[in-house]
Amino acid sequence: MTKPSLPELLHAAVSAVGGTERPGQVTMATAVADAIDGGSHLLVQAGTGTGKSLGYLVPALAHGERVVVATATLALQRQLVERDLPRTVDALHPQLRRRPEFAMLKGRSNYLCLHRLHEGVPQEEEDGLFDQFEAAAPTSKLGQDLLRMRDWADETETGDRDDLTPGVSDRAWGQVSVSSRECLGASKCAYGAECFAEMARERAKLSDVVVTNHALLAIDAIEGAPVLPQHEVLIVDEAHELVSRVTGVATGELTPGQVNRAVRRAAKLVNEKAADQLQTAAEGFERLMELALPGRLEEIPEDLGYALMALRDAARTVISALGSTRDKSVQDEDAVRKQALAAVENVHGVAERISNGSEYDVVWYERHDRFGASLRVAPLSVSGLLREKLFADRSVVLTSATLKLGGDFNGVGASLGLAPEGTEGEDVPQWKGIDVGSPFDYPKQGILYVARHLATPGREGSRGDMMDELAELVEAAGGRTLGLFSSMRAAQAAAEELRGRLDKPILLQGEDTLGELIKTFAGDPETCLFGTLSLWQGVDVPGASCQLVVMDRIPFPRPDDPLMSARQKAVEEGGGNGFMAVAATHAALLMAQGAGRLVRATGDRGVVAVLDPRLANARYGSYLRASLPDFWYTTDRNQVRRSLAAIDAVAKAEGR
Repeated sequence: MTKPSLPELLHAAVSAVGGTERPGQVTMATAVADAIDGGSHLLVQAGTGTGKSLGYLVPALAHGERVVVATATLALQRQLVERDLPRTVDALHPQLRRRPEFAMLKGRSNYLCLHRLHEGVPQEEEDGLFDQFEAAAPTSKLGQDLLRMRDWADETETGDRDDLTPGVSDRAWGQVSVSSRECLGASKCAYGAECFAEMARERAKLSDVVVTNHALLAIDAIEGAPVLPQHEVLIVDEAHELVSRVTGVATGELTPGQVNRAVRRAAKLVNEKAADQLQTAAEGFERLMELALPGRLEEIPEDLGYALMALRDAARTVISALGSTRDKSVQDEDAVRKQALAAVENVHGVAERISNGSEYDVVWYERHDRFGASLRVAPLSVSGLLREKLFADRSVVLTSATLKLGGDFNGVGASLGLAPEGTEGEDVPQWKGIDVGSPFDYPKQGILYVARHLATPGREGSRGDMMDELAELVEAAGGRTLGLFSSMRAAQAAAEELRGRLDKPILLQGEDTLGELIKTFAGDPETCLFGTLSLWQGVDVPGASCQLVVMDRIPFPRPDDPLMSARQKAVEEGGGNGFMAVAATHAALLMAQGAGRLVRATGDRGVVAVLDPRLANARYGSYLRASLPDFWYTTDRNQVRRSLAAIDAVAKAEGR
């Protein structure tokens, strides 16, 4: 029997999921197959509506080697495992003459821990463990959640937190889960044979496609201990998120609360001298943190240096003592010891990292109203790490609707550790970038409007002219507005102002769960939804409920963001343009994601309005505009009001 062609396989898969074949999807699938067969790397920009999941799944399944698919959001992970993969496998099975297996794999803390559930949670103040079910009042929300999880443990096959509906709070879940550092290990644990996390790993080892998330991919790369099974192909979906997810995993933090927890957990398990040394070091650190002012520490102040070395040395002493003493009076000693060790090792690791003072790290203080001060350390860049760990031993395909910034892929490529496209060299990963377009006719479906007449936004303060403009636009659109603001304060101020001015319901991020807000927004055309950057990428509302997307200003990083400003400075010291490489690239990515909320289906029409004249007037404006979908562009405010009113009238006439 002849091997089925890629177009035949793609056709079968698209039919199975009830989709429509798109030229961009065929181009993408062919490019992915070529990259996999040639062992090279590929960056694919595939616009909304291209069907990119099938564009990479079909060639990956046809190839036959194990594939890891890493995605940023839970929603896409679930869509792949619950919808796209089962249907695609069923459709391809007759033609491939085999049935590829697939599995989902997450970090250990996402799975219910049977040891925690049955044996209890290590207690802070007393020896041993306590029964969290006894401790929580059965009438309390926490008590009810714990009882529900105990019942669920008997019926769940996966133990995966996301399979528990309705969900539970982080606090409740923390009572029945462990991190990988706190885990006793399958061989030492009484419940090792039935462990949900271990079963998930075993399923992954036997699967052709393993679906995971960016965070686990980062842990796999950074920590050196492989979490993912061996694989020949890696596909990173939502790849525009990868650098920030890897940075997050590579960031260390020390807070007085966290250090004091480590002291309490270890104190009963080690000799008095070791416990006192750590307690003293913790108190010294806490006193310093009370005076900490937010901002970057280019040099470690002498007093902080001493406090960190004291913490590092005391933590090292406790770690040695934890390994050599036993105390049979402690109930379930192994679990208590493992949790104490995890807490102290974390303190030791971060204190040592900051004390060693690498030129490749950025250190800063942060202050939170609720949580107090924290000391943080993050890599200046993750590009070297990604180049070394990601692109060395496998073919990598990175895809997203926003990878081409300012007209090419080199900006995103550089952040991933890739040399400019086409660069030759012995240790230079070879890659190519392709833009397979979008099925949407952006110039006909959308308008990009820049309010050129407004004053340039300042650092802080009210923007009366911007509020007037926003109110007029929302009025012309008949509601139907998604407002995307550069800060929560700006979103709140706009919601408050417009609630007083307009007779339209204004929803605000934080006033309900994101899912509920989006449902209400999608269900009522007159409703507006205002939120911040985190909302920009999670909203998918096709149809007439979202016909105006407003951005209050270009979302450059804050000038006092320690990590971003350090990265900008490093580029400048290397002879590059730090502003364009860091700030403008960051803004372009967010704006492209934000503008992408407008057109989600072929019948969608509307306006993306940017209330920041710099997009029209500044030198970098053309770079940012080139990163957005190819909408029809105007700065004519009257034209835009007429267009919005006309779009609103059509929607109303159609009863939408």
